[in-house]
Amino acid sequence: NDVDMGYEEEPPEPEIEEGEEDENVQQDEDANDPLLEGEEKEGDGKEHKQRKTTKFMTKYERARILGTRALQISMNAPVMVELEGETDPLEIAMKELRQRKIPFT
Repeated sequence: NDVDMGYEEEPPEPEIEEGEEDENVQQDEDANDPLLEGEEKEGDGKEHKQRKTTKFMTKYERARILGTRALQISMNAPVMVELEGETDPLEIAMKELRQRKIPFT
């Protein structure tokens, strides 16, 4: 019961002559460079794509956002709402969420 999930015959490796290898590496680096991509798309502005989800936040998304923001507040991040005696970072995060002032995009 010899099971081999690979090819029956391995595909041949393409032969690269000296000098060509450096050119291919440079082309690959340019293709993945985000700074160069921005230069090509100059002046496009923001493209609005159609939503793939609902406009409602799930309980899991809410929990993650509140937890992340509460952690930031506990590490002395600036608070985006007026405090009225709240000292608990989670309470402050919930107040920011209610007022839609959480600085996440």
